[in-house]
Amino acid sequence: MDASLRDAVDLARAVAVEIGGSAVGDYLGAELEDELVVTHSFATTDKAYVGWRWSVTVARADGSDEVTVDDVVLLPGAGALIAPAWVPWSERVQPGDLAPGDLLPPAPDDPRLVPAYTDTTDELAAAAFWELGLDRPRVLGLEGRLDAADRWYEGEPGPFSAMAKQAPGQCLDCAFRLPLAGGLSALFGVCANAFAPDDGKVVALDHGCGAHSETAVDTSQTAGMVVEDEELELVVVAPSPDDETPDGHAS
Repeated sequence: MDASLRDAVDLARAVAVEIGGSAVGDYLGAELEDELVVTHSFATTDKAYVGWRWSVTVARADGSDEVTVDDVVLLPGAGALIAPAWVPWSERVQPGDLAPGDLLPPAPDDPRLVPAYTDTTDELAAAAFWELGLDRPRVLGLEGRLDAADRWYEGEPGPFSAMAKQAPGQCLDCAFRLPLAGGLSALFGVCANAFAPDDGKVVALDHGCGAHSETAVDTSQTAGMVVEDEELELVVVAPSPDDETPDGHAS
C-alpha cells in the first residue's frame, strides 16, 4: 500500500466530518483499491445507520506526492440494516392487484402467448383463417392454456371448493351452463344463473353449487293433526249436572 495514501487518515477524517459532521466515529482501517487508490473507513455514530461506515477514497497521480480525495460515501457494513433488493413492479404484481385504470402489458417474451400464424393446432388454424388481419396478432398458446386450466381447476371454479363439495349436482348437467368454444370446452363452461355465486364466471364441468337447475327440495306439507295410536288414551268421563236436560237426561 502506498505510504502517503495509507497515512492520509487525517485528510480522510476531515473530509468525512465535512460531510457527516459529528456522526463520524472511530477509524476502522484502510483498504487498497488500486496501486495508487486507498479507501479509509470510519464508523458512524448516527443511530439511524447502525452498522454503516463512512468510506473516503483517496488517490494520487503517478509521479506526484499530492493526495486527493476521490469519493466520500456512507456504505453498509456487516450487520447493517438495509432495504431489500428492489423487485420491478411487473414481477411483484399478483392476480387481483389490477385496479381500474391500471395497465398491465404482457412481457415481450410471455410464454403463454404465441403468434397466431405459428400455432398448428386444428382449432387455432381454423380461428386464424377468419381472424387474420383483425388486430389479433397473438393467441394463447398451449402453455398459456394449460396454465389457465390448472389455475381454474384448482381454484374456486373447480371441484375442490367448499361450494362444489356440498352441491347437489355438477355444472356438467346444469341448464345454466353455457358451453365454451375451443379446446377448453372439454373441461369448462360459463355459469349463467343470476342467483349462483359464479354467475358470469368460468366453472369446471364437475364444479357445482346449490343453484343447480335440477335441484329438488321437498316442499310437501302435512295437513291436519297427526295422532299416534300408541300415545292415545281413552278416558270415560261422567256427565256433570250442568249437562243434564230438564227431563233428567244427559244432553
